[in-house]
Amino acid sequence: MKISVVGTGYVGLVTGTCFAETGVTVTCVDIDKNKIDNLKKGIIPIFEPGLETLVRKNVEKERLFFTTNLKESLDEAETVFIAVGTPPDEDGSADLKHVIAVAREVGQHMTQYLVVTTKSTVPIGTAKKVKAAVQEELDKRGVKIPFDVASNPEFLKEGAAIDDFLKPDRIVIGTESEEAEKLMKKLYKPFLLNGHPIIFMDIPSAELTKYTANAMLATRISFMNDIANLCEIVGADVNMVRKGIGSDTRIGSKFIYPGAGYGGSCFPKDVKALIKTADEHKYNLKVLKAVESVNDRQKEIIFDKINSHFKGHLKGRRIAIWGLSFKPNTDDMREAPSLVVISKLLEAGATVKAYDPVAMDETKHKIGNSIIYATDPHDAALDADALVLMTEWQEFRVLNYKILAKILKSKVIFDGRNIYEPNEMLEEGFTYYSIGRKAINL
Repeated sequence: MKISVVGTGYVGLVTGTCFAETGVTVTCVDIDKNKIDNLKKGIIPIFEPGLETLVRKNVEKERLFFTTNLKESLDEAETVFIAVGTPPDEDGSADLKHVIAVAREVGQHMTQYLVVTTKSTVPIGTAKKVKAAVQEELDKRGVKIPFDVASNPEFLKEGAAIDDFLKPDRIVIGTESEEAEKLMKKLYKPFLLNGHPIIFMDIPSAELTKYTANAMLATRISFMNDIANLCEIVGADVNMVRKGIGSDTRIGSKFIYPGAGYGGSCFPKDVKALIKTADEHKYNLKVLKAVESVNDRQKEIIFDKINSHFKGHLKGRRIAIWGLSFKPNTDDMREAPSLVVISKLLEAGATVKAYDPVAMDETKHKIGNSIIYATDPHDAALDADALVLMTEWQEFRVLNYKILAKILKSKVIFDGRNIYEPNEMLEEGFTYYSIGRKAINL
């Protein structure tokens, strides 16, 4: 079986590589020649555990190919996945110009029956626009080539994308025809053999499922952050509250960990897009608007704690930051809470020295040399007035208190992810602030 995947960003590259791993012949397409040349050499543009190894393996096995030529990729392909970016417009709606451009090019070059499948996260109605764009180009050519459209949203977690694709909780596919459904069943057969459920539905429902899933997870995060802030006011411990509600099987323990706010490529963008879709249909998604508002405010909480500790006198202070990416096991800096904290610290006159295992190059692309980039965690903490934990990378989880006591100018730690124990901080003589728990002030 042969397929084409257009777009070699996070979704497209993971999708193409994982399908190749199941024995499908995959051609990945991108207009960026430099990116394609690097991929042919096994150099991937993103950090995702295990992905580079799989790319190299499947290129060597001649199951995975890369090209800038979409026409070439359609030769004998049974389906083409559109996995290009859908960045938010200024009004929050998803920008579909890249998706429609691919659809038009498919219509210009297809020569046999094809299922045109959207893999990008797209709003309701996109499949109709894709279908219209393909048909318009076929009409211009004066040819009658049958095709179907389908929606196959991705549910990948950055940092665990390979497992998520190869061992999915569920596979959601929206189709309009039995022929398209039959083809998608054939493509996903290796996953069905392992017992992973495939759910077929109408296309609008499939398009909405992805947005709804991310919106629900974002809601859980913002809800718990709101409760965490209340815990601090009333003297409760949010970790105890979290355990108490997480043991309820109707609620569960996932995505109820308080912190410095959510970021990344999906939650912020998808929440905005879903709100915009509802607004366009004259429906007010009040809950989601509150979710977004709470998250925007949560990203400032750590700065507020730092500013309060130093009584508003941050000018000339040196602040160490551990972790820059929006979550561990990725170099993704999109909507990262660390960027908000850094911006406010710099605005207040502080100097920031930061360390992240993989995201410092991406940070430089975002904010340049406005901060100092450390060579390791202890280099970041040297002579700092405070240490701020923003991303819960594994290497930050166990502290060497003796070294930190020697190299920090002040034994003050702000924990934006609640990975340290207050009682341990007290025993070691550190002033400690976290989210939704009583501060340790010495």
